[in-house]
Amino acid sequence: MTSASQTPLPATTRSPRASRLAWPAFAIALVVILLDQASKWWAEAALGDGQVIPVIGDVIRFVLVYNPGAAFSIGSDFTWVFAVLAAAAVVWITMLTLRVESRGWMIALGLLLGGAVTHLGDRLFREPGFARGHVVDFIGYGNLFIGNVADIAIFAGAVMLAILTVMGVHMRTPEAGTASPAPQDPGSTA
Repeated sequence: MTSASQTPLPATTRSPRASRLAWPAFAIALVVILLDQASKWWAEAALGDGQVIPVIGDVIRFVLVYNPGAAFSIGSDFTWVFAVLAAAAVVWITMLTLRVESRGWMIALGLLLGGAVTHLGDRLFREPGFARGHVVDFIGYGNLFIGNVADIAIFAGAVMLAILTVMGVHMRTPEAGTASPAPQDPGSTA
């Protein structure tokens, strides 16, 4: 009788560092969700009657708008598509977050995840109905656009990812020995 063959276990996709950094990213996402939803609750209560509150003159003001579309109300007839895209973004960002090994990427992904989750919640559970909900926007930036706390988190996370990428900071630590040496010319003598 032969003993069972010793097959090596497959390499794990998550390092211990990635496991440690995922939880703070999820905590950042939770803070974004709570801040965004609390601020939307305030906006609906304080601005529901059409009131506009100037914060910095006309440059920054609070005004309540229900946005059925994407940025600048683009695609307002396709709200269900934005719900599907938000759900896909939440899944994808969560998968990345479970593998992150960089603190900078952890913060950026936490911001993106929080913003995506709260937008998905708006799309799924706000009026006029499931997967057709309108996002509550209330921070007016001059005459350019009106957004919310989740938009700020998404923007900050995206800018952070761009800076980290330009700086060459990787999401995961490159494994030692994975870089293959340059191929040698078979005809050369070394």
